[in-house]
Amino acid sequence: MQTSSPNPVNKVLKPLQEFLRLEAAGGLILMMTTVLALVIANSPLAVHYKAFLDLPFEIRIGAFGLAKPLLLWINDGLMAVFFFLVGMELKREVVEGHLSSPRQASLPAFAAFGGMLVPAALYVVFNRGDSIALKGWAIPTATDIAFALGVLSLLGKRVPTALKAFLLSVAIFDDLGAILVIALFYTANLSVLSLAIAGVLVLGLACLNRFGVTRPAAYFLLGIPLWVAVLKSGVHATLAGVVLAMFIPLKVSEKIPPEPPSKSLLRHLEHTLHPWVAFGVLPIFAFANAGVSIGGLSLGDMLHPVPLGIVTGLFLGKQIGILALSWLAVRLGVASAPEGVGWWQIYGTALLCGIGFTMSLFITSLAFEQGGASFLGLERLGILIGSLVSGLLGYVVLKLSLGGKDRQPGVES
Repeated sequence: MQTSSPNPVNKVLKPLQEFLRLEAAGGLILMMTTVLALVIANSPLAVHYKAFLDLPFEIRIGAFGLAKPLLLWINDGLMAVFFFLVGMELKREVVEGHLSSPRQASLPAFAAFGGMLVPAALYVVFNRGDSIALKGWAIPTATDIAFALGVLSLLGKRVPTALKAFLLSVAIFDDLGAILVIALFYTANLSVLSLAIAGVLVLGLACLNRFGVTRPAAYFLLGIPLWVAVLKSGVHATLAGVVLAMFIPLKVSEKIPPEPPSKSLLRHLEHTLHPWVAFGVLPIFAFANAGVSIGGLSLGDMLHPVPLGIVTGLFLGKQIGILALSWLAVRLGVASAPEGVGWWQIYGTALLCGIGFTMSLFITSLAFEQGGASFLGLERLGILIGSLVSGLLGYVVLKLSLGGKDRQPGVES
């Protein structure tokens, strides 16, 4: 009787397929939570909704305390968990996943770069001359992977795995770009003492990784005070989650038996956190940030440069930037196109990347709300409209293109 050895391709694809199923379901939950927030914000419950988010919450140990309204605990605290997960996904993909090969990584890297550059440029064009509005230049550069995969899941099994992997890879590079943008452009006045404390804690995390420690508690024992130190430093607290993720061991230790057996700590934590983030953290964030009151707003309000720049950036900027840079990379021979995926499918995927939602709302909170500026919710309304139009047209393009034959990228006509 012949026994078959495990297929290395299936070994890579299985965790990817599990991830995509979970993210797709999470995207559908996000849609429902967003609708709920919009309904409440435009109902008699709006006053209670705002009062709930403004509810003060304080943690105090002796003379040291953290006091914030509930909304900021969600945006600074819960989103740090989301960024921790993003950091682990990024590390795994770069070390041994779809981004481990320069040839495989080059196309989504080019696509993500174009998908950030063009939307930002369009936003700046609409808001040039307004120094406050220009702070939101990064809002339309983001992609919400959960929402995008949620829309993609509506097309069922017709969607090739290679196309899903391309969308996931672009979104990961997009998240990396967002992390760099937040670190470089949305940092307040820096506290040298807090940064020094954070540096010592990072050194401790490096030691844990170097000596092959695989106990989650050891990393969180340093990770939680790291979050506090980064919060107090002026750098946005969510970046502590990314830093912590970089030191979580991916490979199974040969010196110390790992917990759980035969599974790396990073994979274990990633698998454990996915449901909590997809069905808990992100829906809570969406509920807290998507409640836009449209009462009293007119069509003229939507022609304000801020929402107009966001809508144009998400809808036009994303598709132009991703498609143009993808074509250029393939044409120059520095990247190969996904196998069995045509240009119409890449175009549809580029449209789905215009669903900025979660990350766009998060950057909005950094650019405007926490900075003291307010555009009466028009910036959030712009995100919702740009994301909705991008998602709908992306779905239509993919539905039509996946139903028929398509020209393969890079094939001459």
